[in-house]
Amino acid sequence: MKGQSEDQFFKTLIVKLMQVLTQNFFRFNESTHRRYGRMSSVLSNADDHEYEGRFCSWLPYILRMDEEKIKSRCGMDAIHYLSFQRHLLFLLFVITVTSLGVILPVNMTGDLLRNHTQYFGQTTLGNLEVGNDLLWLHTVFAVLYLILTVLLLRRHTSRMKDRRRETTRNSLFVCSLPKTATEEDIKTHFTSVNCSFFNISVSFVTQKYSISVFLHSEAYPTCQVCDVTLAYDVAKLMHLDKERLRAGKNLRYYERILEKTEKPALINPRLCGHLCCCSNVEKVDAIEYYSTKEKELLVEVRKQAEEVPQHPLGLAFITLQNEAMAKYILKDFNALECDSTSCCSCCGREPQPSTNSKALRVNKWQVSFAPHPRNVYWENLSVSGFSWYVRYLLLNLLLVVVLTFLTTPTIIINTIDRFNVTKPIAYLNSPIISQFFPTLLLWSFSALLPTMVYYSTLGESHWSRSSEQLSMMRKLYFFLLFMVLILPSLGLTSLDVFFRWLFDKTFLTDGKMRFECVFLPNQGAFFVNYVIAAALVGSGMELLRLPGLLLYIIRMMLARSAAERKYVRQNQAYEFEYGAMYGWTLCVFTVVMAYSIICPVIVPFGLLYMLLKHLVDRHNLYFAYLPTRLTHQVHLGAVNQALAAPIICLIWLYFFSVLRAGQEQQQSRNGVKHGERSSK
Repeated sequence: MKGQSEDQFFKTLIVKLMQVLTQNFFRFNESTHRRYGRMSSVLSNADDHEYEGRFCSWLPYILRMDEEKIKSRCGMDAIHYLSFQRHLLFLLFVITVTSLGVILPVNMTGDLLRNHTQYFGQTTLGNLEVGNDLLWLHTVFAVLYLILTVLLLRRHTSRMKDRRRETTRNSLFVCSLPKTATEEDIKTHFTSVNCSFFNISVSFVTQKYSISVFLHSEAYPTCQVCDVTLAYDVAKLMHLDKERLRAGKNLRYYERILEKTEKPALINPRLCGHLCCCSNVEKVDAIEYYSTKEKELLVEVRKQAEEVPQHPLGLAFITLQNEAMAKYILKDFNALECDSTSCCSCCGREPQPSTNSKALRVNKWQVSFAPHPRNVYWENLSVSGFSWYVRYLLLNLLLVVVLTFLTTPTIIINTIDRFNVTKPIAYLNSPIISQFFPTLLLWSFSALLPTMVYYSTLGESHWSRSSEQLSMMRKLYFFLLFMVLILPSLGLTSLDVFFRWLFDKTFLTDGKMRFECVFLPNQGAFFVNYVIAAALVGSGMELLRLPGLLLYIIRMMLARSAAERKYVRQNQAYEFEYGAMYGWTLCVFTVVMAYSIICPVIVPFGLLYMLLKHLVDRHNLYFAYLPTRLTHQVHLGAVNQALAAPIICLIWLYFFSVLRAGQEQQQSRNGVKHGERSSK
């Protein structure tokens, strides 16, 4: 009985600790719910009892969640993302059955590596002779994997197109307007009638006027324009207004404390002022400090608001009566036929003219459907033209230079070896240290790569979240493939060695390249260990969200007062980064598919990774992250990149076979020459 009471005590203690952590780090209060438009981690009492009643009871809860519950809480993009993972799960399940049931037994029928010290090599394609009669099975299954991948992803895209957005696309986004253009000039180019326009997130973005006159022009007499909204440079104004609101919240916080305690609160206005090293600094009255700050910011906001109309961006949002009218105008600009937002010149057609066409330079307009307000970075609209391209090129060149010399952990290990740090580890002669540790180090560097790509993408100042996530996904997938798959498969240590191998004429003559290790280094155990590390270590790290916790701690340290620390606790959650998650998942999926024929043992671990990844993402989407509003182009981009995986599998199989055939011919020639010399 005593042991049972102690167990019950420890269970209760663990549950209480988890609840305290959840309340302080994983939850939001009511004001945060209104700000982000979702319930965050707070559910009804029945749901709370369902997933918080027992230890790890959240696991069966997320397994039983239906699509409608996820959609109402996380948005339609979460449905597309999880559906994509489920299709990959089914694909990997089928490949696991065929690889373990057909490919693996065929590989083990060979005897080339029968006497090899590593029995793992007997499960690979390298165990079969070049002229083996069963090699045709590998090519057939590689082609079947490609066909199955295309069919499943086609099914996913068809289901994605069937799920319509809740809002209709009746608004157009026009770029390359003359900065001297007014709302009246643009309205006279169309047909205008009084109608409501969707609310743009910040009230300082535009200046709007109520127009109730029905105008006609020769451009689009059958269309009815509800509203025209011009965009201005409001980046500084948005920042000042945000700081003013924060100062006001902090002021209300200390006013409530004064009402309760009847004692004025004192704060240290310096950064990290509440820490021990800064505790001796003279403190000031909190209410006086924040009231002064709010008044100063209010003056700056009003001054900046008066200057905003003087900085137009040449952008406009045009709202029409229905979606059919918007499509008609968009079709006139050839955007639908050419699948581009700036196709008014690619097809050699001119849009319909009006009396203001020449003044508005309509032939230079770039027209597209207006993105959802939650999909737009309003503060980035001022970064455009030549400055945006210069920023984009410089950031990506810097990223390439950094990753050129820091691509794989081998160069780091070699640097450590110079200081004789790894010699004691080598003396241990342990397979866990010698094989799994470099793989774990590779995973650590590949986990650091998304952070570098993330901040470089933020610096590019994309106009929309969709273009930002799409750029992040493509860059991350490209660099991860080079780091994890391509360079290790070629037996190269980094992009530095890769470029020397391509362009340095003396590199191949002076150095020694072990081409017998190409496309199957360490008998494929390197990639199997990587997938295992990604499945077990990577999924656990994503569930813990240590980078977010570290950033949360830093923000808490930089807070000046208890009110600012409360603000940090209320606003510690971030939007789900679909681009980074797509890139990471597709990298592991491509590695598994590339070696599913050559090294079939990797496939069940790939299935394990995808299963754990799916469960972790369901949990994080529902409980940890804020919903994100994206376009379908991001999800279609992930589908296109997933199609590269079976194609890479065919390429790897082809080059592996060609390389082995060349080695066999070289060995036979050397044997003939050796026989001729011995006979002489």
